[in-house]
Amino acid sequence: MDMMAVEGRREEGMGIEIGTGTGMGMGEKIETPVIVLNVKAYAESMGEKGFELAEICEEVADEKGISIAICPQQVELALIASMVNIPCFAQHVDAIEPGSHTGSVTLETIKEAGATGSLVNHSEHRLKIAEIDFIVKKAASLNLLTIVCTNNIAVSKAVAELKPYAIAVEPPELIGTGKAVSKVDPGIVEDTVKEVRRVDEGSVVLCGAGVTNGEDVRAAIELGADGVLLASGVVKAKDPRAALLDLVSGV
Repeated sequence: MDMMAVEGRREEGMGIEIGTGTGMGMGEKIETPVIVLNVKAYAESMGEKGFELAEICEEVADEKGISIAICPQQVELALIASMVNIPCFAQHVDAIEPGSHTGSVTLETIKEAGATGSLVNHSEHRLKIAEIDFIVKKAASLNLLTIVCTNNIAVSKAVAELKPYAIAVEPPELIGTGKAVSKVDPGIVEDTVKEVRRVDEGSVVLCGAGVTNGEDVRAAIELGADGVLLASGVVKAKDPRAALLDLVSGV
């Protein structure tokens, strides 16, 4: 998509009622297995490139009949959510009520933006357990989904007690390394699934950190995971569409 096309889409988006979205309804469960792409704040996902990534995710999801969700950069969340028919998650929300909190992001704001929910407690934006609890409960009351990131089995089990929609286990030392946790430490994935399901049978469990190809996805699913959470493997790929198609081949 060239810049003129993006500008055209921006203008179209301004005419869409933010908060309704054009795709999946807020709070609806996502069919699994699912691939969740967090574009972070990479230069490769800013502006025009962010829109291209969202379109690629939508196209591959439609083409292959696979669930794909995207976490756009925060400043583009509302517009991208209004333009694509796949679930869009915020990358972070703060544990606050609307009010005088300059620079903060409320759950109410992302709901108005048309988001399906939010990532919570990513290793690059850690929260206290009380904050996670607040966000999970408030999100549920607003019909929003939460994907809470954890770093080990014990934390995953503790978070499961809070009843989020999904838990994504990601050992921080493997994030961005290209070394998939499903291969390097398969036990953490398998045991996280077991422990989380003992607490909450309905919880979705995702595998993150180092996921880069279809083989990594296949390994995660074979270990019991309901899908994967990834970032650089697609966002920084020379051909993001080819990278995503490879990932989908493992489902």
